[in-house]
Amino acid sequence: MEAQAIPLFAASHSGTTTVGPVILLGAPGAGKGTQAKRIAEYYGIPQISTGDILRENIRLGTELGKAASSLMERGELVSDDLVCQMVARRVAAPDCALGMILDGFPRTVNQAEWLDKHLAEYHFFETERGRKRPVVVQLVVEYNQLLRRLTGRRTCPACGRIYNVFTTPPNADGVCDVDGVTLVTRKDDREEVIAERLKNYEAQTLPLVSYYSGQKLLTVVDGAGDPDEITAEAFKAIEHGDRL
Repeated sequence: MEAQAIPLFAASHSGTTTVGPVILLGAPGAGKGTQAKRIAEYYGIPQISTGDILRENIRLGTELGKAASSLMERGELVSDDLVCQMVARRVAAPDCALGMILDGFPRTVNQAEWLDKHLAEYHFFETERGRKRPVVVQLVVEYNQLLRRLTGRRTCPACGRIYNVFTTPPNADGVCDVDGVTLVTRKDDREEVIAERLKNYEAQTLPLVSYYSGQKLLTVVDGAGDPDEITAEAFKAIEHGDRL
């Protein structure tokens, strides 16, 4: 396959290539975490999680963290404005000079529009060939397969090792191979919870597909395929990403 032409981890591009922002779209269980780690390692760019940023601001007691904590204590959602301010500070950090992978952001079209405007206004990722626009990769996985991936997950509460009863089961049923501890099913991996998460994803996140598709920035990849082939497709999208 042509996708295999890009060597996976044979040589790192770390420190040499302006990647720009990489956005991974996909339902829970689509494999975004696996691909984000591979992209981050290959290109030497950070994976930025809005959840991690939020927790860090709260831990450090920043003004943004205090505002977010106050909202959360009242049972309210953290506003787009606060989330965007946190992202703005994070992407300005030195380790993002060549690019970053955005995990959990943008979640809405409003956030996507803010990101486009912010990156353009502050001249992020300008190169001799023009400004690098976002590379958006959508991992598509059929609903029943997502259910198998998520409902089949079992976690070792001692070492954190993750299994799947359908695809990567432990050697002994229900027991971790490493330390013999009984595996558990996380609350988020129960079928009724997963169904609600997938419903929320479709309602909130899928409009981003139309948004980025309209800008011709979207690359659709079969997330049910071989992980190495998926990575190769993601690398191709990054290497040939559009510029203004």
